[in-house]
Amino acid sequence: MAVERIAPTRIADTIVEKLETMILEGTLQPGERLPAERVLAERFGVSRPSLREAVQKLGANGLLVSRHGGGNYVSESLGSSFSDPLITLLRNRASAQSDLLEFRRTVEADCAYYAALRATEPDLAHIRKAYEALQACYAECDETSLKEEGEADAGFHLAIAEASHNAILLHTIRGIFSLLQVNVVTNIGGMYAKDAETQSQLMAQHRRLFEAIVERRAEDARECAGQHIEYVASVLGEQNETYERLERSRRREQLAQT
Repeated sequence: MAVERIAPTRIADTIVEKLETMILEGTLQPGERLPAERVLAERFGVSRPSLREAVQKLGANGLLVSRHGGGNYVSESLGSSFSDPLITLLRNRASAQSDLLEFRRTVEADCAYYAALRATEPDLAHIRKAYEALQACYAECDETSLKEEGEADAGFHLAIAEASHNAILLHTIRGIFSLLQVNVVTNIGGMYAKDAETQSQLMAQHRRLFEAIVERRAEDARECAGQHIEYVASVLGEQNETYERLERSRRREQLAQT
């Protein structure tokens, strides 16, 4: 019987696998700096030359980038699904905003479902922190806080995606995070030129979603996430229709004056 020899595993390859796993599961996030070489080598219990070789391999694969005198970082473009020009193009099109809301309705409902089933205690603490940051923004609903509120809203939903422990869902959400932030800020900008009732609804929806996840009610979490996105879509749809009617009226008025 022919028996193949088992090739010994190189330490550098084992380090590569470990770092790849940390990137895939979200422990190391895009743009995050790796610990110093000495510190990381001690944590892994490996030599610095082996660690250096692993980092070079990850750099060649585009997963890490080195900055002169500044260490090694997880690539910020990791998993990016949209180039900057496309983000700009989509930002100004109502139909694209609607498409993104449909995407969020589908993906975030599943994220919420799995987060309720799988979230660890550290995950729940992270979701709670993101939720509290969003609530703090609700207390300052003037125009100067719209950007911060948009980022807090997106951060809350990203924390839920991380807690789903589904690498595909996580990196799909993260891959469009820049576009998601733009979408959330645009939504808030349109909805907070609004009424107190709309804000109250948004606050209540986020609270129900948060509570369903921490209480491990997976089906309720999925439903809450879906209802939240549907509500946002309906309010923005009504506002877009009102805006279009006003624009038609202005055009008629301008034509009558010529």
